[in-house]
Amino acid sequence: MMRNSMIRRQVETSGLIRLSGAALALTVIALAVFSAQGQEKSTPLSRVERLGRAPVSKDVLWVQLPRPTITKLPNGLTLLLLEDHKLPTTTFTMWIRPGQLADPGELPGLASFTADMLREGTESRSSLAIAAEADSLGATLGANSRFGASYTVVNASGFADSAPQLLDLLSDIVLHPVFPPAELANYKQRETAALEQRLANPAFLGQKTFRQVLYGEGPLAVASPTKDSIARITAEDLKRFHDQHYRPGNTILGAVGDFKTEEIRGLISKYFGTWSGGAEPPISPAVKAEPLPARITLVDRPGSVQTFIIGGSLGIRRSDPEYYALQVMNQILGGGPQSRLFLDLREEHGYTYGAYSNFNAEIYPGEWLAAAAVRTPVTDGSMERFIYQFKRISSESVPQSELDDARHAIVANFALSLEQPGRLLDNWMTVQYYGLPADYWDQYASHISAVDAVGVQVTARKFVDMAHLQWVCVGDRYQIQEALAKYAPVTVVDADGKPEK
Repeated sequence: MMRNSMIRRQVETSGLIRLSGAALALTVIALAVFSAQGQEKSTPLSRVERLGRAPVSKDVLWVQLPRPTITKLPNGLTLLLLEDHKLPTTTFTMWIRPGQLADPGELPGLASFTADMLREGTESRSSLAIAAEADSLGATLGANSRFGASYTVVNASGFADSAPQLLDLLSDIVLHPVFPPAELANYKQRETAALEQRLANPAFLGQKTFRQVLYGEGPLAVASPTKDSIARITAEDLKRFHDQHYRPGNTILGAVGDFKTEEIRGLISKYFGTWSGGAEPPISPAVKAEPLPARITLVDRPGSVQTFIIGGSLGIRRSDPEYYALQVMNQILGGGPQSRLFLDLREEHGYTYGAYSNFNAEIYPGEWLAAAAVRTPVTDGSMERFIYQFKRISSESVPQSELDDARHAIVANFALSLEQPGRLLDNWMTVQYYGLPADYWDQYASHISAVDAVGVQVTARKFVDMAHLQWVCVGDRYQIQEALAKYAPVTVVDADGKPEK
């Protein structure tokens, strides 16, 4: 009880609370216990009021992250090293630019294919040997290059005492892949089947078409390989892409875990010190300067029992100062089950299992979008509710209590996520990669908490711009086209994006 009282007094009297991720989690739990103990023991459970909120102070939760050591090897490889001795594990993560932005127009997916094939054989290890060695270490080893991302991610994690073996394995697949033809043939077969499945998914079709609408042409408009690019890809294509872009000058290698900084730096130098290649000039993808007039692109999916609806616009770069206000606005509008879209379309009207919004911020302006899969007969009503909430967030001041809840949710989720060493490392990789201020995460909670109702409204008017909002609807055109035409001009396309009559 004494400990709970001390925690309560600290929350009540502090103007600013500085907590580590672990301390914050314990504080929230302790406050919940204190609240429960403060109830009259004779109070029936049925009379206990459930507010659906954690009992935390309205003051800013200030979380100060441990700082990594940032250094470079002589070959240009940037190292970001963060000691964390809570668990006997170590995680390595590599961000290698330019990722999918370097895909040639005739081979969409080349960056993704290259990353996926790294584990399929090196000069000294077969695919089976790589998998067996990772399993024997109890380690994870993976790589991916997502569409829309400006970097490839390669990572490895395992027990701290296996760090030399992990680095040996990690460096081998990054520096010495051979892309065996037999493994490539198997991979192409799997990818072709996976693509067929994705093309049958209305959500995938919607997202694919939305990027085409927003970005027009070039790598930013691409959200998937094609059957042709999968069929045409060769081991020589993969090797050429690897040799051109997998360079230490293009790479940040982060490590977090139970190690001494100088020791892990020496190990990394041992396994990656001979890697060569300077940094490439950054790719600056072209983005449409002028927003398009509002319109609806209808992807015809005959016989569909649902309509997948997306509405959105171009967003921001990760380094833009609008990031904080957009995050708060998005949280209020569609950031979770407490958001306006979810409560309106699901809870009040029963049109969908869920309606959400989110945004992507990269080295280029990403996209902001809201989406829901709704029953075909309620397509009209769903569009009406989307538009109502879009206009409301732009025209009405957000009530203070709703604003407080949104800001607290963002900061609390951020603080609790820091218990995961991988997330902690990703945060610092983000700072390094996007050139954010060194104290970015120290000030993060304060910046989020400084977003006021005016800031939310100004941000909504910019990004939820009804005159230029782009819509994509995937469904049966003969059941929904007439209803959609009430809201904006409609262009009908097939699953490949080709116009239909």
